[in-house]
Amino acid sequence: MAAGCGLALALLLSSCHPFGSSGAGRPAARHRASSLPAARPVPAGHGSTTAQDFNGDGHPDLVVDSLLAPSGGHDDDPGIGIVYGSAHGLAPATRELLTPARNAAPTGATVPASFEAETVCDLDRDGFSDLVVTTDPPYDGIGRPPVPVQLLFGSPRGLGASRAVRLRIPARARFGNEWPDQPVCGDFDGDGAQDLAVTASGPRISYLRGPFSRSGAPEAAGAPIAVPGTALAPAAPLSAATDLDHDGADDLLVRAAGPGRAARSRLALGGPRGPLRAGPAAYPPGYATVFGRFSAGGRATAVTAGADGRLSVAGRPGTLRTDTGGTPTLAAAEVTGDDYTDLVIGGARPAFLAGSAKGLSTAVHRLPVPRLPGAGGSRSTVLALTDFDGDHRADLVLLTRRGHTHDRVTVHPGGPSGPAPKLAFSFTTADFTAR
Repeated sequence: MAAGCGLALALLLSSCHPFGSSGAGRPAARHRASSLPAARPVPAGHGSTTAQDFNGDGHPDLVVDSLLAPSGGHDDDPGIGIVYGSAHGLAPATRELLTPARNAAPTGATVPASFEAETVCDLDRDGFSDLVVTTDPPYDGIGRPPVPVQLLFGSPRGLGASRAVRLRIPARARFGNEWPDQPVCGDFDGDGAQDLAVTASGPRISYLRGPFSRSGAPEAAGAPIAVPGTALAPAAPLSAATDLDHDGADDLLVRAAGPGRAARSRLALGGPRGPLRAGPAAYPPGYATVFGRFSAGGRATAVTAGADGRLSVAGRPGTLRTDTGGTPTLAAAEVTGDDYTDLVIGGARPAFLAGSAKGLSTAVHRLPVPRLPGAGGSRSTVLALTDFDGDHRADLVLLTRRGHTHDRVTVHPGGPSGPAPKLAFSFTTADFTAR
């Protein structure tokens, strides 16, 4: 998601359009050998319905954005790392690096300098998940800006074998002269195909009906539609929207402000004509909102994180303090295997809260974070909370970063007590660019 706009998504580095910098990690450590195993080819799959499965082998894959760049590198984005899944979980040897030079669609002779992951879904219904990215196409500031969103289509060989195509937004679906931004996937009309919502100027979106062609064109697109806010936000990192009112169409989470600012959020409810109706109530102000079945009863409950990780549960403002520090990130999934959704909060002191028949626990369990070189505090961001190893418990992937030069990605298997302190494996994002 782009800076100042989407939530819990990677921020963008660009000097030529209003996306902010994801480049807290751009200047990085010295060239060195990767600590990961030697890279292997991506195993070919035959297509699946698994979410975030780029090579169609039935196992979810991991997207790692905002990579540390090699020392002496330019300011250009070093790319997006992909770790592919297997029957035993994420396979660190099966990985690839997507770069603007190799994988972005150029504009004329200009290759994008920025290449940032935004959301994942199967846009063309071929059984291979697709990655939606944002770039920085050249713009002279006159008239309507170009569309910065590009689509990388999955295949039996994964994502790295092809170049992205530019998303085609028909002129009738655009409004105003702001950059189209914050793409969010979802089946907003309930027809079984994944659609895309992209911001337009003001409280409007370009609603693009899927499926999409391999040239980046939607099946259909009408006039921009009004939504109850100006910023779009998936309820989990890189995720697609979900159907929260159980009417067969996904619902879109809309915020009154972008990341870094506490703001109210509200649902734009999906239906046969798309996400046209505003939800019945706004959620309390906060930095992130997620949904889950945190207690008995079967209904989805909203949790919003405010300052210092103070949680508002089911619309009750500030009911639970977690002291995570900093601007929080949230992720919700079933980690313990008891059929209740659990919660992970990212921050300076990341935490886990278990769901139960009685509701979300008030016992805050601190998550272990790696020690990183350098002075000052570190901050952990939730990259994924997904069942990678097939045991029906979601596994946690945290990115912990200190300053501009050091980070660590840690993979914690899910278990009866929450994310395991013993790691499946870990690495630094600089491993993707190591020589």
